[in-house]
Amino acid sequence: MSTQRRTSFINSQTTTSQQIRPSVITWFLQRPHSIPILLAIFLFLAWISLRVQLVYHTPPHSSHRDALVNLVRFHASHIAKDNRGWLFDPIVLALDSGLSGGAVTCSSLHVGEIRPGKRRGNHRHHHCNETFLIWGAATRFRLENSEQDDGYAEVTIGRDEIAVATSPVDKAHALVNIDSTRSIFFIGCQDSVMNNSASSTDFNVWKDL
Repeated sequence: MSTQRRTSFINSQTTTSQQIRPSVITWFLQRPHSIPILLAIFLFLAWISLRVQLVYHTPPHSSHRDALVNLVRFHASHIAKDNRGWLFDPIVLALDSGLSGGAVTCSSLHVGEIRPGKRRGNHRHHHCNETFLIWGAATRFRLENSEQDDGYAEVTIGRDEIAVATSPVDKAHALVNIDSTRSIFFIGCQDSVMNNSASSTDFNVWKDL
């Protein structure tokens, strides 16, 4: 008899608990202040998600100096997708990394090599923005920057690093191979068809390169 009463009491508690839980949730959702609270929770979770994405996309080796030349750099091991090696879209990566002034579409595309001791660029385009993907060798990358004393900013990219950089319209840029043995490989994406006429491009901007 005692066992039946205990069982009945436990069942009664369980039923009461099951009835209370949905009724509390329903009561809360019916309150006028429930929408602002739920919205605040949603915004907080969205903020956390964005912070996680920002940490994921922020290159571990980038510095204040890199920001002056619109460049982000990665070690190959940080962007490898699988055991075959790295693969990514430089336009998307530049945008996700917060680089400004680059191409958002590729109307013109150049793929090239720069051998040790050689350079490319040292010019200024008047009609297109450009995004670069650079890898393979120690590289000196220079970008025109009127806020600097010399009129430009410059960084060195390590031979085991991969860099994405942007060069806005009317900003000169140059890539110099300072590696003793390796070649630089690069892709240049422009958002308009390239025209190397004197009216659209200034050549030999810097005399010290």
